[in-house]
Formats: sequence, C-alpha cells, structure tokens
Amino acid sequence: MKAMSRIVPRFLIVPIMVIVAAMAMVSPRATAHELRPTIVDVVLGEKGAMTLSLSANAEALLAGIGPEHEDTDDAPEAVRYNALRTLGPDALEENLRDFVPRLIDGISLSVAGEPVPLALDGIEVPPVGDPERARETTIRLTGAVPPGEALDWRFDPAFGASVLRLTKAGEDEPFDSAYAVAGDAVSLPMGEAAQPRGAWQTFVDYIPVGFDHIIPKGLDHILFVIGLFLLATRLPPLLWQVTTFTLAHSVTLALAALGLVTISPAIVEPLIAASIVFIAVENMLTDRLGRFRLLTVFVFGLLHGLGFAGVLAEFGLPKGQFVSGLIGFNVGVELGQIAVIAACFLAVGWFANRPWYRRFIVFPASAIIALIAGYWFLERVGLLG
Repeated sequence: MKAMSRIVPRFLIVPIMVIVAAMAMVSPRATAHELRPTIVDVVLGEKGAMTLSLSANAEALLAGIGPEHEDTDDAPEAVRYNALRTLGPDALEENLRDFVPRLIDGISLSVAGEPVPLALDGIEVPPVGDPERARETTIRLTGAVPPGEALDWRFDPAFGASVLRLTKAGEDEPFDSAYAVAGDAVSLPMGEAAQPRGAWQTFVDYIPVGFDHIIPKGLDHILFVIGLFLLATRLPPLLWQVTTFTLAHSVTLALAALGLVTISPAIVEPLIAASIVFIAVENMLTDRLGRFRLLTVFVFGLLHGLGFAGVLAEFGLPKGQFVSGLIGFNVGVELGQIAVIAACFLAVGWFANRPWYRRFIVFPASAIIALIAGYWFLERVGLLG
C-alpha cells in the first residue's frame, strides 16, 4: 500500500492536469445556472444628479428565482428562466420594461430618511451568445439625490444579494463599496468631506462574504476539506493539511484579486473538480499522510485560491479598502473551513481509531466525493449537458 501511494499520485497528477487544462481551454465553464449578486454602480454627478447601473442576471429576476436557490435548475421557475435565456436582446428588453416598475418598488434608496425617486433611463441586453454562460444585463436608472451625508440602500430580499459601489462623476475608481446579503440595508457616505468606511469596518463586513462562499455556496470547497479530513485520524496531520491549503489559497487569492495573476475560470473550475477527485481517490489508496500529500494539497490550494478570487474581483473593492476586504474575506473562508471540519469531527471523528473506520467511513465517503467531483469535472469541460 505504501509503495502504491507513492507511485499512483505521481502517475496520475500530470496526465490529469494536462487533460483538464487542454479540454478546459476549448470548453467554457457552465455558469448559466449560477446566481450571483447584483452589482449596483451609483455615480453621483453635479447638483444631486445620480445614475444607478444595475448589472444583473435579468432572466432570473424576470422568472422570480430568489436567493434560496443556488442553482436555477433547482427552482420551480427553471423552465421559464431557460426560455427567457433564448430570447434576443429586443425581446428580453421588452419583458424587462414591463418588469422595471416592480424592480424600482424593490429598491429602497434614501438620504437622511428622504426617499430618492427613480426612473428608467435605459436597458442594455447582450446577445444570447454562449448558452452555457449567464448574460449580464445592465439596467440604468436615474434620480436626484437630496443633500445629506450618507446614501442608504436596501434591495428587496426576493432579488438576492447586492454589491453597492459609489463613484463620483469623473472618477474611475469607486469611492466606497458595500456588500449586502439578501434583504440587508447598507449605508455609504457621500458628502464632500465624507470618508469611506474604515479598514476595520470593511474587514468585518467581508468576513460573512467569505464564510458564505464556503457555507452554503462552496460545495466544491466543502468536499475538498472533507477529503482532507478523511485521511487524518489525528488532529496534527489534519492541521498540517489545512494549514498548507490555507497558505496556498491565500497566496493566489491575493495575487489574483490584485490582478497580478489571471487565469480563466474555464481552466480553474475543472481543475478544482479534478483536485477533489484526486484527493478522494488518494484517500482510498493510502492511510498515511506523506510529504507528497502536503505538496499536492499546496498545489490544489493554489487552484482554489484562484476560484475564491473571482468573487472579490466581481465586487470591485476600492483601492483604499482592498487589503482589509481581502483579509476579511479570507478570514471568512477559514471560518467556513473550520466549521466544516468541526462538523466532520462531530459526525464521525469519534470513530477515527476504530479498526473499521477506513472500511466503513473513509472508503464509502471518499468514493461518493470522487463520483460527485468527477461529474462536475465532466460537466465543466463540456462533456455533459
């Protein structure tokens, strides 16, 4: 068994990486069914003029698919959603114009308690394009902002999470930003002398964003952490693996979020699925945590960090808040991983020293993880519909 554990990983890892990368380059990731936060860019002009640009999955809004669904296929409205995705720009815009009054009713925007009336200014719908990728439609609203020190925002919880980014006219970078989970209210300063939220507040705000990316939305990362747990019958080996994974994904999360490393999700996401398969299969081939395992975990941690980075890149943190937001997000990710490990210990950790633990816990659980991740891999490289 020991000899096999040394030979098989070295034998499999290179062809797995080569095959996945080659196939991923010609096959995009299937993101059409994933729900993401609505990005709300607020531009403050002269004399109180204001423009809101909402970048959203308009088909999901029209179909009424709420944040309780991580995948549109799981929603009862999936049939209508898929039908809307086939509409051309003009047809979808016509549907959206009928929906805009409902959208505006779901926006609570005020300054010092005084509501800001909004009106439709325009809609930009991309072509249908790749059916495996969700369209990002832009809905532009205008209004007049009364004098005040802060802009208060709340999005109807039925519309899901939102990211509010505040920019002054003529500037390229957002002055401030905030993430709001479904139904939550946020407030951003907007006066001439206003300062953006401090580093501590940004740090605190982005902890739940990172945690949410693991629990409940990061099933692939959850399975990877469970895979790490299954090989460790004692706490020290588990800590070695988790620490190695944490160091690795922290590096690429920072580099990718800073724009120093850019790799297409079409490559990263299939590789993440392959990494889960690899860890699960290795769990069934060896009962020892060797140095090669730690090297493998480190390499795969680099991949997972690239996956995490897409979330922060989407939010577009202002430069002044970048470091604190990045650290807060990473802390949230770590807390999510700790929660997963704690749940595993509570569920089966009590039996880790029993002679039947590997046969009845490690093998079946690893096999299930490998099958699930293998399906994701085939789906993400376009071999499954």
